[in-house]
Amino acid sequence: QLQLVESGGGLVQPGGSLRLSCAASGFTLDYYAIGWFRQAPGKEREGVSCIGSRDGSTYYADSVAGRFTISRDNAKNSVYLQMNSLKPEDTAVYYCAAVRGGDYCVDMDYWGQGTQVTVSS
Repeated sequence: QLQLVESGGGLVQPGGSLRLSCAASGFTLDYYAIGWFRQAPGKEREGVSCIGSRDGSTYYADSVAGRFTISRDNAKNSVYLQMNSLKPEDTAVYYCAAVRGGDYCVDMDYWGQGTQVTVSS
């Protein structure tokens, strides 16, 4: 069964950090571009970050650039999102998704179930 599982979400104070993990099972991530997306209540889902399958190129939304870092560990079949200097507006359900080939996170093939991130004092 092809599956992506996110973990690492939780409640954190403004200015704090969290590290999200996305683990794949049933397929290897080596040949997939992996993206992190988020959806806040009442808002549309938005792309947060993407890491390419070929050269490891990365993309960040303007709202998180300089604060979030995406990385991948193909040996562990996992992708991570390090989130620093968190703000209340980062509160959302975070999803990872995979698309085969290329370096752009569009028309994703597989999605995880999501993990809740809440930034609040």
